[in-house]
Amino acid sequence: MGDSTALPFLPGNSFSDPTRVNFHRAQTMTYKNGFAIPKHGAMPGMSQTDIDELANLQPSLTYGKAKPEPPQDFVPAHVAFDKKVLLFNAYFKQTLNESDKEYYRVRPVKIYYYLEDDSISVVEPIVENSGIPQGKLIKRQRLPKNDQGEHWQWKDLNIGSDVIFYGKTFHIYDCNNYTKDFMASEGIMLNAPESCPPDPYTLSRKEPQHSYVTPPTFDKLKQFIDLDRQVLRFSAVWDDRNNMFGEMRPYTLHYYRVDDTIEVREQRQPNDGHDPFPVLIGRKKVPKARSNIPSNFPSAVMEISEHEITDWLTEKDLRVGETVVIMDRPFFLYDCDSFTQSFYQQMYGLSFSRVPVELGERKVEVKREIPPYNGFGSPQDSKQNCLSLIAQPPKKDVMKMLENDLKILRYAAVMESPNPEDKNRKFIISYSLAKDEMQIYEPHQRNAGIIEGKFLEYSQVRKPGSSIDNPEYYTPADFAIGATIEVFSRKFKIVDCDLYVLKYLEANGARFPAATIESIRAIHADKL
Repeated sequence: MGDSTALPFLPGNSFSDPTRVNFHRAQTMTYKNGFAIPKHGAMPGMSQTDIDELANLQPSLTYGKAKPEPPQDFVPAHVAFDKKVLLFNAYFKQTLNESDKEYYRVRPVKIYYYLEDDSISVVEPIVENSGIPQGKLIKRQRLPKNDQGEHWQWKDLNIGSDVIFYGKTFHIYDCNNYTKDFMASEGIMLNAPESCPPDPYTLSRKEPQHSYVTPPTFDKLKQFIDLDRQVLRFSAVWDDRNNMFGEMRPYTLHYYRVDDTIEVREQRQPNDGHDPFPVLIGRKKVPKARSNIPSNFPSAVMEISEHEITDWLTEKDLRVGETVVIMDRPFFLYDCDSFTQSFYQQMYGLSFSRVPVELGERKVEVKREIPPYNGFGSPQDSKQNCLSLIAQPPKKDVMKMLENDLKILRYAAVMESPNPEDKNRKFIISYSLAKDEMQIYEPHQRNAGIIEGKFLEYSQVRKPGSSIDNPEYYTPADFAIGATIEVFSRKFKIVDCDLYVLKYLEANGARFPAATIESIRAIHADKL
């Protein structure tokens, strides 16, 4: 080290030591047993004075001391506490004066405390279909604490405490984790969290807890599967001759084993003079003693149920040859069907036989006769009017109409008449296979002196000599070449036909006479 009076350590003012031989760095560490350890003693090349001087040296910059750091900038509260909100869970009780089933409602809310401006907002979570205006109860604002002008601060809020906002008391029962950490950092110890009390009205609307009871050995589902459609059928009579205009009327009693119900149906006869009520007693459980009920039971407005009557009619109470009382009416069972007979034989070892019963005189059945045709409309229309009270059109063969739609057989004919002016008249007879009706059309002829057009609309033409009640109508089997047909007292002779007529008759040869087919084939021999 040089003297303190030496030249300053600047470029051009330093000189190297010409006597220096070693230029290496002295080592202060050595290795022993593979570990680096410091050497003992003073550093080589440095005296003890130099070492002490280095220990007490306070280095400084060459061009002066470093400038001190500037003080930190002032941070306002709205920047330091931006988006920092304390959340408290609370509730208040709403008094109900107009309800006799509840006295108050517990309404939970959330209290938000904004640290940036010490404002508070109260929000109630929205519950769907509650019928109560919910949402933001108090908008964000500084809330007054008392009449001295003080406001609520975050130091005044704690778990388990009550706060009053505009005359409404809110009880704080919990807060979130951020609020707990903030309060702990400020040295405020929060009370233990509480639970929000349940709302009595909400509890009343909840379904009761299911109670699990050991089911009995009787299984309704098994009874339904095993006994469904098993019906015991009895023939019974109700003897009501002791009353005025009473009589013995037959009924059918059905006992349904699947649910032990009874139904009574009337065996109605035509023209018996009674109103058509087929069901006398609907399907229901029938009590043995219907009048054996408590005297205070309001039977005028309520139906009798299993709470009032426990003794009901069962299959064991039904026997052929015995009388059962159903709804205060005595029914005598005199017969049963084969299924009921076999059931009682297998289950109870009982065998029933028919008991002869005099049901009174049976009225003679009136035979329905169709009146003769009166000449109005077609015979089918007249017959259909006799079959129903309200006039309806005759039923048509829909399948035949679909199969033979647009199938028409055409024939050429001339009129056989003693009048000389009718000898040259020509006609076209069209037969519709879909409706079994024929039409006659007279084509135009020059200088004939006769108006052409429709001679006969599509209609069924009855053969001469057939009765009105059982008419016979013309069919393609009657239209042979050379044959004469009579239509309403006018005779027409078939002289020709289309080739389609021959093909249709040959395709359905089993339905038409062979002579008719041969007569048509003869005139179309040159076309085949």
